[in-house]
This record gives sequence, structure tokens and C-alpha cells, in this order.
Amino acid sequence: MISIKNLYKSFGKNEVLKGIDIDFNASGITAVLGPNGSGKTTLIKSVLGMVIPNRGEILVNGKSIKKHWEYRSQIDYLPQIARFPENLKVNDLITMIKDLRSQPSDEQTFITNFGLEPFLDKRLGTLSGGTKQKVNLLLAFMYDNPILILDEPTNGLDPVALIRLKDLVRAERAKGKTILMTTHIMSLVEELADEIVFLLEGKVYFRGKVQALLEAQGEANLERAIAKMLTGKEEIATLVPSNSFD
Repeated sequence: MISIKNLYKSFGKNEVLKGIDIDFNASGITAVLGPNGSGKTTLIKSVLGMVIPNRGEILVNGKSIKKHWEYRSQIDYLPQIARFPENLKVNDLITMIKDLRSQPSDEQTFITNFGLEPFLDKRLGTLSGGTKQKVNLLLAFMYDNPILILDEPTNGLDPVALIRLKDLVRAERAKGKTILMTTHIMSLVEELADEIVFLLEGKVYFRGKVQALLEAQGEANLERAIAKMLTGKEEIATLVPSNSFD
């Protein structure tokens, strides 16, 4: 579904992506993990066309995204921070997004799921951070496209909303979608992810199942396994072929 070939990106002298090669196939949840500055956000924004790489290629369904913006209509995206026009009401925001996308939508299901009925006539600037995140989720899930990208989806959510989010993500996976998720909540990764892609210093240092990483690091939970992996490249080197460091 998404193929990334030899991707490089620098911001000035700061080289953020250093030859990323990876495919994200249809049907499954991939957790894209890594410490701050590892290149996660730059990689995601490159797929979305929000960042232009210096070198390399990104293909969606076998077609290069370069100068072909139409591919974005196949992607539903949840940004990490919900930034909305503060004087706009929730209902007006939903209407505006529907006018922009011109695709069939099912906003009512997610209004109900996240208990947003009392807030539809409220201005976005008056909402709490958690409620804004529910609006953010509504906008991401109200369309039914084959690719779903979730950047830190749990921000500000209460326990009930978090349970509903997990159920929604599982339901989207059951439809055969390609789902990419970034998060710092390792329990969420253990519960939902089919595989992990771990970035460090702009390279892919590990790709595989959660259990494979736990076994490689000799740890019982993902948080400890990743902490151990980050103690030095000696441990990381045991997880991947040597050419991953070229």
C-alpha cells in the first residue's frame, strides 16, 4: 500500500531521515516508534506530502506521490495537536471538512461514540483539550478510506474515550486498512500493534512483532525492552542486519 525507498530529508545541517527503506502493506496496524528527534514526524509528514524529501521516493498503491496530490484522498489523518479556529463551532467545522473533502461521511456514529452531542453548538476555543481531541478523532474516523494515520491519538482522552478509540482502531483494522500509529504509550502498542517500526537517528533499527523485540531484549514488557534498546547501539545491532547501519 505504502512503499518508501531510500528516503532522505535534512533541515539545514540537521539530517533527519537517512535512507529509509520500508513498505507498509495493506491490513494491519504498524506502530512507528522512536525517541524525540528520531524522524517519526518527518516520515509521517513525508507520506502526507507535507514535507518534501531531499532524495528518495514514496509510492502509494504503486504510484509515486510526487506531483500527484490525488492520493491524499485515500488517507484519513489524525494530527498530534488539534489546532482549530477558535471562534468556529464544532458543527461548523464538521460542515467545512465535509465541503472540502466531498466524500461520503458518517460523522453521526462518531459524534455518538465520543459523546459530542452537547458540544456541537460550542465554539472550539471554549472546549477542553480532551474534548478537542475527540473532535480531532471524529474528523479522522468519519471517512472510510484505506489508509489511516494516527499521530499520538490518546492525547487528553479519558478512560472511556480511550476504550472507544481502541475499539474503533480494531474495527478499522478488521476492514483491511493500512494503519500507521505513533504513540509514547507502550501499553497501547502491546495491545493493538501488529508490528513495530522503531526509528533512531533517522534510520530503521528494528521492524517486527512486539514479541520478537521482547525476546531479543530479554524483557517482559515493551517499555523496558525499548529502554534497554536505547542504552546503546550494541544492543540495537543484534536486532537488525549490519547493512542497516550503512
